[in-house]
Amino acid sequence: MLGLPARLLTNLETLKITEPSPIQKQAIPHAMNGRDVMGLAQTGTGKTAAFGLPLLSAILRMEGRPAPKSVRGLILAPTRELAKQILDNLRDYADGTSVRIGLVVGGGSINAQVQRLAKGTDLLVATPGRLIDLIDRKAVRLDLTEFLVLDEADQMLDLGFIHALRRIAPLLKADRQTMLFSATMPKQMAELAQAYLNNPVRVEVSPPGKPVEKIDQSVHFVDQSSKTGLLIEHLSQHQPQAALVFARTKHGAERLRKHLEAAGYAAESVHGNKSQGQRDRALRAFKEGEATVLVATDVAARGIDIPSVRFVYNYDMPNVPDNYVHRIGRTARAGRDGTAIAYCAQEEMSEFRAVQKVMGRDIPVAGGTPWEGAGKGPSRGGRGRGKPQGSRPPQAQAGRPRRSRGRKAA
Repeated sequence: MLGLPARLLTNLETLKITEPSPIQKQAIPHAMNGRDVMGLAQTGTGKTAAFGLPLLSAILRMEGRPAPKSVRGLILAPTRELAKQILDNLRDYADGTSVRIGLVVGGGSINAQVQRLAKGTDLLVATPGRLIDLIDRKAVRLDLTEFLVLDEADQMLDLGFIHALRRIAPLLKADRQTMLFSATMPKQMAELAQAYLNNPVRVEVSPPGKPVEKIDQSVHFVDQSSKTGLLIEHLSQHQPQAALVFARTKHGAERLRKHLEAAGYAAESVHGNKSQGQRDRALRAFKEGEATVLVATDVAARGIDIPSVRFVYNYDMPNVPDNYVHRIGRTARAGRDGTAIAYCAQEEMSEFRAVQKVMGRDIPVAGGTPWEGAGKGPSRGGRGRGKPQGSRPPQAQAGRPRRSRGRKAA
C-alpha cells in the first residue's frame, strides 16, 4: 500500500488499518518522494499517519544509529496531549522496528528528557517551549535533522508559537524535507508555508473550517445560569456513552466538573491548571470508561483521539471560531457518527455568528431562538439587553427530559 515497507504494512494490518484515508492517499506518495507537503484536512481524518508513515519509511532506510543528542526527524505539536497522541500512534506504526521515538513536553521531568536525548533520537515529538528549554541546555542538536513536521500549525499560530518556530527552524538542515498539516487555513498559514516550505505540494480533502459531515450539530439558546442544568439533562439521555464538554476557562471547567460529580456523574477535567500527570490520568480514565464525562478547555481540542466519544458539548462558545471545528472534530472519528451540541448565552451571540461564518452554514436550532439585539457589537462586551424571541425561555423549548437520580453508570 502506497509503497510502504513490509513491516509497517504488517503493523497497519494488525491495527485494522487496511485502506488509506483521503488525506493519506494524497499526501503519502508525495512525502515518500521527498516533496514538501502542505496538508489541509479536518481533525480525525488520519493526518498523523499521513506524515508519520513516510517519516518512518525514510528512517528505516537510513543506516546506523543517530549520533548522540541528535534528532533525525522532528515533529512539533502545539499541546502536550496532541504530542502524546502522535507518539502513541507512531509507536504503534513502528512496532517491532529499531526506530527510536522520543517525546519532550512541558510538565515532565526535564532531567529525564535530557538523559533520553543523550543517546540520539530517530523521531522526536515535541512542544516548542520545552524543546527550546532543551536547546538552551545544549541537550539536543538539530543540525543533522532531515525532516520537520508542523502538526496543527494553525493552533501553533493561535498560541503564539511562531516566535519559537522562528528560532527552531534555522537550526535544522537547510535541505530538509518539511511537512505542514492543519485543519484550517488562516491568512498567516500561507505566509508560514512560504517561509518554511520549499515548493510544497498542497493536498486538501475538505474545505478549511468545514466540519465532518457525519456530525449532527445543533444549538440551544439558553441563559448562562441555566446551562449546567440543561447539560445534566442532556447527559442523562445518553449515559453511559462518553461525552466531551468544552468550557472557556480553566476555573469554569473545574467548577463544572464538580457540579457534574455532585449530580452523580463520573467526571474528569483537563485544563492548564492540571499537572501533566493529572491530565494523563484524567484522559486515561476517560479512554478506559472509568469516567464518562470529560470537561476540557481548548488545550484538549486537538489532543484527544478517543473513538468512543459520541457526544461533544460546547458548554461555552469558543472565543476563536476555528476552535469550534476542532472541538467537534473529537467526535465522528474513524468513520463513526457523532453529535455536537452548543449552548449559546445572550452574551455569546458574536462568537456564535463567527462560528457560522467560518463554517459557511447555519447550525440547526434545537432549543430557544436567537437573542435579539445581542452580539452585534464587540464580542464579550457584557450581557446586553436583548431578549430571546418567542414566549418561552430557551431552556423550556429544549425538551427537558425527566432526570433520573443516583450515580450514573460508568
